[in-house]
Amino acid sequence: MHDIWNPWHGCTKISEGCHNCYMYFLDRKRGMDASRVFRTQTGFNYPLQRKRNGSYRICSGELIRVCMSSDFFLPEADQWRSDAWRIIKERSDVKFFLLTKRPDRVLQSLPPDWGNGWDNVFFNVTCENQRRADERIPILLELPFRHKGIMTAPLIGPVNIEPYLATGQIEQVIAGGENYDGSRPCDFDWVKSLSAQCRVHDVTFCFIETGTEFIKDGRRYHLQGKQLQSRMAHKAGVNHIGRPIHFILRDGFGEIIPPEQLYKPIYRSNCDECGSRPICNGCSNCGRCR
Repeated sequence: MHDIWNPWHGCTKISEGCHNCYMYFLDRKRGMDASRVFRTQTGFNYPLQRKRNGSYRICSGELIRVCMSSDFFLPEADQWRSDAWRIIKERSDVKFFLLTKRPDRVLQSLPPDWGNGWDNVFFNVTCENQRRADERIPILLELPFRHKGIMTAPLIGPVNIEPYLATGQIEQVIAGGENYDGSRPCDFDWVKSLSAQCRVHDVTFCFIETGTEFIKDGRRYHLQGKQLQSRMAHKAGVNHIGRPIHFILRDGFGEIIPPEQLYKPIYRSNCDECGSRPICNGCSNCGRCR
């Protein structure tokens, strides 16, 4: 996928949401040890890669999800993180989506010139249940980031985050069920509750997928395949577009890039029923789905 940057790969499990980790499942199928953390070779400089015409592969204004096969603040990655920060700063025209289960390590891991935060970084914490929400979100609220969000995936229990939303700091909440090994059930009542909380505070809420085991009105459904799960999440009708999230993106000279010069997402007809569309970077225009 063109919207993912994995500067390193591998992770260690630290909480309930990690028990059935999709990356462990996929690595095991490839005969790999997912707990072995290593710097990627061809992928590390992905945001700086260019096309034959000299332009960047990642366009100004795109949103790139970082470390989807690891954790950006993993201790084992301390030796590489400064180089990753350098790339993020160099591409001040691109939005970088950071997600962690380790917010307690963030403050010590920020670059020296961080200040109050860089405007092209969207920082998120994972809160799979109430315990982790109450543990991680207070830390999130104290950290110096200009854009903050919450990921409740895999959602394995009811979560009340309304007191945190009331601070006005949270700009987006994402929810989704669990896939692959084990696949603990996701109850639609939990999802509806999160959606309602976000609507009260006009925070964008996106239900991206039901997960393999989905409970609705007391009935349990087995939904095989992520496309089906995403389509069912869309049909649930709980997504909400809240107040706008404004990123100030700059070119290599430090000048603000006007909106008309930024990347415009491309969507195909099959994107219309995708639960992730409200927060999606758009189609890479590879032609595979034509």
